[in-house]
Amino acid sequence: MEVRKALDGRAVVLMLMLCLTWGLQQSILKLSAPDIAPVMQIAVRSGIAALLVGLLMVWRRERVSLANGNWRAGLLVGFLFALEFLMVSFALHWTSASHTAVFLYTAPIFVALGLHLRIPAERLNGWQWSGIALAFAGIVVAFMGHSDSTPAASTSDILWGDFLALLGGVSWAATTVVIRCSDLARAPASETLLYQLLGAFVLLLLAAIALGQTAFRPTPLAWGSLLFQSLIVSFASFLVWFWLLKKYLASELGAFSFLTPIFGIGFGVWLLGESLETRFVSGAVLVLSGVILVNSHGWIRNRFLASRG
Repeated sequence: MEVRKALDGRAVVLMLMLCLTWGLQQSILKLSAPDIAPVMQIAVRSGIAALLVGLLMVWRRERVSLANGNWRAGLLVGFLFALEFLMVSFALHWTSASHTAVFLYTAPIFVALGLHLRIPAERLNGWQWSGIALAFAGIVVAFMGHSDSTPAASTSDILWGDFLALLGGVSWAATTVVIRCSDLARAPASETLLYQLLGAFVLLLLAAIALGQTAFRPTPLAWGSLLFQSLIVSFASFLVWFWLLKKYLASELGAFSFLTPIFGIGFGVWLLGESLETRFVSGAVLVLSGVILVNSHGWIRNRFLASRG
């Protein structure tokens, strides 16, 4: 069994690049929305990335076997993955990219709750329950993060978008729980990723057609966004992430990945000129603190004990 090691300089640089990439994607989706709707863009990027993953599997001589029954869980995972990004697409129409990034990254909280109910070894301890309480308090505060000067209609729209982004986080969490609790947990990462990408491509393309959101204006921004989303986000970044998970400690990688929503907020302010309410920022800090406490409590405890030793 391969021993995983602590983060070194190479891993830190790669994680910074991944967090920047993942934090940027919501802002790029919203920025290019006038040229290509987010739901259509995610469908196209998923199809291109699925083709690339399929070619990679052929090159590696990996096969997807229908005999092992993984396809059943694969169908569910593909549906949930598509549902996550359908919620994100709708959320970006109603709320800011900054809000979407924060509420989407509540997913680890719902993963912890789901695994607590399904896997005895994943029972939550006191520190983790405290983190969940802190995160849910942050969600409440963040939902209240609108100034009194904001028109009631606009506030209603933003709250609806925030709720859809939160549902996206729940869908992402459900995807993770299904993978962990099925035979997909022992399948190659490329096979699991292929199920997710194919599900998103088929279902989101159908949704785009049904909603009349298939229009495409071939501007440089639209093409650049599609290339970025397809090659960098949906293909390269996931392959790098899976490689890191095989080489380095998951707890340290997980703690580092929480920079993503922070970058997401920064890009929303910088690229889209989004304003940040004080209460939303306070809620976001509580949410991220709770998520870190839930997912990285062991790493934090070990670091604390080491510093005292």
